[in-house]
Amino acid sequence: MVRSRSTTTNTARSRREPAEGGLAIGIDIGTSGCRAIALDSRLRVIARQEVRLPPPERTASRSSQDPEHWWIAVCGALRGLLRDAPVASAAIAVAGTSATCLLCDARGHPLTPGLMYDDSRAHAEAGRISAAGGGENPACHAQSSLSKLLWWGSQGMPEDTRYLLHQADWITARLTGVFGTSDYNNSLKLGFDAVTGMWPPWFSRLPIEMKLLPRVVAPGTPLGAVRAGIARALGLPKTTTVVAGTTDSVAAFLASGACIPGDAVSSFGSTIALKLLTETPVTSAPHGVYSHRLGHVWLAGGASNAGGGALAAHFTPEEMDRLTARIDPDRPTGLCFYPLPGVGERFPIADPGKRTVLEPRPADPAVFLHAMIEGLAQIEAEGYALLARLGASPVKRLWTSGRTADNPVLRHLREQRFGKMLQPEHEITPAAGAARLAACALEEKMWHSSSILATLGAAHARPGQNNE
Repeated sequence: MVRSRSTTTNTARSRREPAEGGLAIGIDIGTSGCRAIALDSRLRVIARQEVRLPPPERTASRSSQDPEHWWIAVCGALRGLLRDAPVASAAIAVAGTSATCLLCDARGHPLTPGLMYDDSRAHAEAGRISAAGGGENPACHAQSSLSKLLWWGSQGMPEDTRYLLHQADWITARLTGVFGTSDYNNSLKLGFDAVTGMWPPWFSRLPIEMKLLPRVVAPGTPLGAVRAGIARALGLPKTTTVVAGTTDSVAAFLASGACIPGDAVSSFGSTIALKLLTETPVTSAPHGVYSHRLGHVWLAGGASNAGGGALAAHFTPEEMDRLTARIDPDRPTGLCFYPLPGVGERFPIADPGKRTVLEPRPADPAVFLHAMIEGLAQIEAEGYALLARLGASPVKRLWTSGRTADNPVLRHLREQRFGKMLQPEHEITPAAGAARLAACALEEKMWHSSSILATLGAAHARPGQNNE
């Protein structure tokens, strides 16, 4: 078996007494590594651990990883997390990359590699999904888990195939020993209709073996205890509860503590991703806008190709720091830049042929950088305006994540525009959000996690239905 290369870090305090009220543990399986965070009853991070993963195997439109590497990394992260963090009771939730999935048999043994979120080999299958009636559905693109399922079917899947499971589903099931369950955030790109709580009727027009589809429940739904042997091996209490997980992007949103319609999170990384809680679901296939269900509300989102990646194409981090110090953000450049790293944009402008707008280029590189940052701030504002036009709730409170957002010019421009809407900064990561999700399984009165519990509370009263 190929061994996973791993490095670990841990900030847990040694010889700490067991946490009062138990630990909420969140696991985030990313492309490069597995991260785990433990929160106490006041939602304070008391331990964290990271285990690195081998990179995916990528060729042209194909991208895959060995699922066993995920499991090895998860076990390593949990062992390290708990080594210096004794715990009397615990709950675990897992977040995984959206649309990363595999086929397995009835006992959960992988029958295929894990096809990654960016695997786009299933172009023909995506066309079939769109023609069948899913044109406005997030499952109608080549990277969706439904497209991957149809591609596997066209190749002749193994005879003992029993389930298609997403990355978070499979890890969750490895912990409990019970396979065949997913959550309705991960299942969105498998075609699950979270409004009706059922698989859509147009599935009958596609060659789908319904028995392969998972039972779908609400994120945070308790699924069972960790298997006794695994609990002993990892140092977990034998009563540890595992709850249904979610996608990495939804988990990152949950980490903010946002809980009411109008709460939003802007992520400024290599791209700009916006997510907004809204009373009703909104969608726009051309803009890549769709809505995840979160209990009694919906999480609408879209992502621009603009962001830190466009800045990095022109400036090194050191150059940006030096030039930023020369910029007066209260003196607008008067330029209308739209900084893209390449050709094409979906949100807030749906134009696959759109090109970057960086002309006329100023002679002063500080003015050039200033105009690019102004463009990023404007794209964020236009993104929220588009969501409002589609019917989403207006922004009332706004959290921020991502390294690009640390730029003081961008911060100043956003403070001018959003003012008191901007919320204090804290850790907004998928692992922290998954840990908040796990808190739902612990005794509520012992937890200061009312925000996430309020958001998801209605979900447990009416969980997603089975596909039967």
